[in-house]
Amino acid sequence: MDTRIRIGNNGEKHYPGLVMTNSILSLFASSPFLPLQDHMSKVLECVQGLEGFLQAVFEEDWKKAKNHQKIINNLEEGADELKREIRLKLPEGLFMPVSRTDLIDLIGRQDRIANKAKDIAGLMLGRKMVIPQPMHETFVEFLQSSMSVCVKANQIIQELDELLETGFRGYEVRKVESLIFELDDLEDQADSHEREVRLQLFSLEDEIDPIKVIFLYKIIDWIGEVANRAQTVGHRLHLMLAR
Repeated sequence: MDTRIRIGNNGEKHYPGLVMTNSILSLFASSPFLPLQDHMSKVLECVQGLEGFLQAVFEEDWKKAKNHQKIINNLEEGADELKREIRLKLPEGLFMPVSRTDLIDLIGRQDRIANKAKDIAGLMLGRKMVIPQPMHETFVEFLQSSMSVCVKANQIIQELDELLETGFRGYEVRKVESLIFELDDLEDQADSHEREVRLQLFSLEDEIDPIKVIFLYKIIDWIGEVANRAQTVGHRLHLMLAR
């Protein structure tokens, strides 16, 4: 439990790990970044839901796939609702080392990650897309590599409180910059896995219906886009640090 003391704009002390309500405003009173961090955690859950969904697709168990898709949809809708609340209730003139506009932009970038995870599950289930068995292992590795970029982006966002405590200076900034470099390395690995799965699909094209091939390439694009969007979250924060 986080028991560190936060000092509000009026000098009042807050204990976010001990006193927490469901109100977005009370979250902002504890820390302007807590709602943003909660949102990114929900986004990550949404992306991680694709792993179980993909396994159901491999098994062609569409009932199980539908259950996983519902979970992903519910998480995405929860992230959407939280995003709307933050945008509506983020106080004007909030005293922070970053601007209100930057925070709204950052949460929008986070939200687009969850949107794409929902799109992936929706399209694959809607078309009952079958992944050729020879591609299963490579496909899983590709998905996991994209998910790892999201995990790292979440780790970076969870450092925002520490950045605030240090006034966006010193060791904590260097730590976050190091995490962003790691994020870029993971995104490069995801790109490499994407090339592998594309080459494998190319080698199987003659054995698959052309329309199905088109949609498989689209899903590959979208899984790669999940990693790309997670990377932009880190880059947006890096830009905020540089200001």
